[in-house]
Amino acid sequence: MKLKLVTWNVHRYVGGDGVASHRRCAEVLREIDADIIALQEVETHPGEARDALAYLCAETGCQASDGTTMALGDARYGNALLTRTPPRELRQHDLSFPGREPRLALDAVFDIEGHSVQLIATHLGLRPAERRAQVRRLVPLFEKRHHSLEILAGDLNEWFLWGRPLRMLHRVFPGTPHHRTWPASLPLLSLDRIWVHPRHALRRLHAHRSPLARLASDHLPLVAEIELA
Repeated sequence: MKLKLVTWNVHRYVGGDGVASHRRCAEVLREIDADIIALQEVETHPGEARDALAYLCAETGCQASDGTTMALGDARYGNALLTRTPPRELRQHDLSFPGREPRLALDAVFDIEGHSVQLIATHLGLRPAERRAQVRRLVPLFEKRHHSLEILAGDLNEWFLWGRPLRMLHRVFPGTPHHRTWPASLPLLSLDRIWVHPRHALRRLHAHRSPLARLASDHLPLVAEIELA
């Protein structure tokens, strides 16, 4: 089984030039050509002709799983999964922290070429205490190891390389590499992560650095190429 996965904070489609364009984001996703796309800071207008998420699905040949965390007027905002294979199971885990922006994790299970694949996609909070609490909720979701392949992907917002959230996740997903993804124009920090178990299934991890990807959002997409016998 070969699988390509990307996680990307699209920043409400606002690029480094201050222009909001979901069409540019769609073009970047076409460049990557992933089987599973985990998006953060997605803005949608369900049922309207201008709905960006529907456009991204049409352009990538995927279907969307909604992870809305907030309503902004007539728009919705939050996370989304775009996948070529529909999930067999889909759950949401509330990761909200008192007094802070609502957060959640999308927990999807796929049947792919005879393998059970679990993906948890999320966007963690900005404050250290918030992230610690959120990771403590995420770690037990992987402890039983029921699936052939288990993946955690998203914008973890962890600025500290040896912060407690990363140490907790390294114990669950040992040996997973990282790449700088923020800011997109000159990446300095590895805010976006993809963690894979078993580790040997991760064949390549890289930030997608095309000229358009550097412009389309303030984060670069992070791409994992996975292979499982």
